[in-house]
Amino acid sequence: PMYKKSLSVLILLIAAVGLYGSFGLVQNEWINGDICPKLLGIPACYIIFGCFSLAIISQLNILRDRSWLFWIGVLPALSIASYGSLGELVGFASCPKTSGGIPMCFISFGFFGSLALLKLLLRRSNH
Repeated sequence: PMYKKSLSVLILLIAAVGLYGSFGLVQNEWINGDICPKLLGIPACYIIFGCFSLAIISQLNILRDRSWLFWIGVLPALSIASYGSLGELVGFASCPKTSGGIPMCFISFGFFGSLALLKLLLRRSNH
């Protein structure tokens, strides 16, 4: 039980930090525009913010245990972050960067990859 509780708290913590970080990007995009790459005309940072929100809502069991809601948030975001990271490395895409020059898609990839891995570990501990 303590292991499961720790995994759940860690998932929430990572998602909350991600939500907070993506909110700053959303705010910057809203005020200044053209900060985030667009996906089907929608700034990617808006989508990422929504994905972190779904992960948190799912993890808090606000709508009861809705694991599918978690995956609806995490998998598309992980795909976007993977595409952005690959594009950044190969040169066909450019992600917004931190003040230190780190592409934010790398950070998103790490966050959503960690969320997916931790959720799978949590699920495994339930069986």
